[in-house]
Amino acid sequence: MKLYLRLAWRNIWRHKRRTVIIVLAMSLTLALMMFYDGLMNGFTDAIYGNAVKVLGGNIQVHAEGYRAQANSTPLLPLADAQAVVSAAESNPMVVAAAQRINTGGLVTSREGAFAVGITGIEPEKELQVNIIGQYVTEGRNLTSNDTDSILIGKGLADAMNVKVGDRITMVGRSQHKEMRQRTMTIVGIYDLGMADIEKQTVYISLGEAQSLYEMKAPTEISIFLQHLGQEDEVISSLKSGVSGYEIESFQANYPDLANAINSKTGVMNIFSVIIIAIAGVGILNLLLMAVYERTREIGVLGAMGLKPGQISLLFILEGTMIGLVGVAVGIVLGLALNGALMKNGLDFGNLTQAASYMALVKDKVYPTWGVERLAMRASMVAIISALAALIPAVEAGRREPAEALHFV
Repeated sequence: MKLYLRLAWRNIWRHKRRTVIIVLAMSLTLALMMFYDGLMNGFTDAIYGNAVKVLGGNIQVHAEGYRAQANSTPLLPLADAQAVVSAAESNPMVVAAAQRINTGGLVTSREGAFAVGITGIEPEKELQVNIIGQYVTEGRNLTSNDTDSILIGKGLADAMNVKVGDRITMVGRSQHKEMRQRTMTIVGIYDLGMADIEKQTVYISLGEAQSLYEMKAPTEISIFLQHLGQEDEVISSLKSGVSGYEIESFQANYPDLANAINSKTGVMNIFSVIIIAIAGVGILNLLLMAVYERTREIGVLGAMGLKPGQISLLFILEGTMIGLVGVAVGIVLGLALNGALMKNGLDFGNLTQAASYMALVKDKVYPTWGVERLAMRASMVAIISALAALIPAVEAGRREPAEALHFV
């Protein structure tokens, strides 16, 4: 076998131009797949990552029994919220862990009553991780000391026909199922560019929520991570550090968003397989041309005593080696391309009006290294190269030495 490997390696560099063309075809395919994976991951972080932040973080921690009553948003206080926060923030994948109080209610103005979720937050802490506070376009963001103050979305403000400084009535359900009413001043209006989301939730300070709803402790810890996909690992770590809580990812609390991410990933995987298969056809064509160009050489090998199976093996090894070289060059090109784009990002600002969800792309899209599926992509390229060499190898093995020697 060592002899065949040496012959195969020598042969692929005897015709450097042809080998370089094949290697470029394969390496560019893999590099583009890495770029594609990196860009899609960047879009996932930009769109779905921001969606997760708006909805309440990658992971939510509730008191036991919450899931059974989740549809009614029960006000179940956490026994030791600070211990959960400390355990979460000790994990390097966690950016922040914020305390919240969530309940349902109504806000009313002259235009009528609107059903909303009412969320008490730590404004200064969430400002670093939640884009709600980062996109206050009118007035100001909440502060922890605010009382009788409310932050609402532009979509809700337009529907209610109110502006910063106006007073609206907020009605919410307390811990004891009693309805609490308070007149609030609008201190700020946030604009995500998505009216439906802006109508869903209003925000007050955590202290105000505790006072209004007779809560000494928060009902939720929202945990924000560096990237999507880290949820399971962080949840496992948290469960080993604290007990007596229901710890769930956004996939359990927001299944529609999780389904959208999974569907996108499935479609993109199918698309990438099609691209690699198309590249495989081109590689097959190049290798077939190599067989016809080397017909006399095949005749010489047969005349020297190599059996058809041995000649076929030699061509398969050549195809496999070219595939491995193409994979190596492709990885280098892919890392170089994504590394450059990670520093500068790609500006998709002109596309934010193309679809409603694109409004969540608030800045440039920054691709990742694109190595998340590298093992699978590289294996596919190498395997397709070997399979593409199979047909030419069989063709080479079938050549009669006498006939091949007289080929012109």
